[in-house]
Amino acid sequence: MLVFSFIILAVVGIDQASKAWIVAHFALYESVEVIPGLFNLTHLTNNGAAFGMLAGQPALWRQVFFIVAAGIALVCIWIAQRSFSPRSRAYTVALALIAGGAIGNLIDRIRWGFVVDFLDFYLGQSHWPAFNVADSAITVGVALFIGYNLLFDRQ
Repeated sequence: MLVFSFIILAVVGIDQASKAWIVAHFALYESVEVIPGLFNLTHLTNNGAAFGMLAGQPALWRQVFFIVAAGIALVCIWIAQRSFSPRSRAYTVALALIAGGAIGNLIDRIRWGFVVDFLDFYLGQSHWPAFNVADSAITVGVALFIGYNLLFDRQ
């Protein structure tokens, strides 16, 4: 449980610190090219889910939905942690990354009503939707969980 808690706190800390830095140093929609033709830091907000889904829904409905969904997800992660972690530390790491990311984005939604995004990858004119550290932790955690399950733990 110590590793699980440490990873969650690290993800939340890095996520919130990076978002605070972006908000403090960039105007909304301001962009700085970091790697020409590949990566910018761009201050954006997302009041929807992944890729802006549900962004057009009424604000109160959207906020309640995301807060309840995050709460349910965190309870499920806690239950999964108790079930899967004894089988492998990979599950502990994966679930902690997912939980940390969910908490990081939940803090934004409660605090501001939207999520701060700033990692902007692109090739030419084709941009991947901007994301943040919490989104990255969730993605890596899900990939690790599924990958470990498919490759090593077929029970």
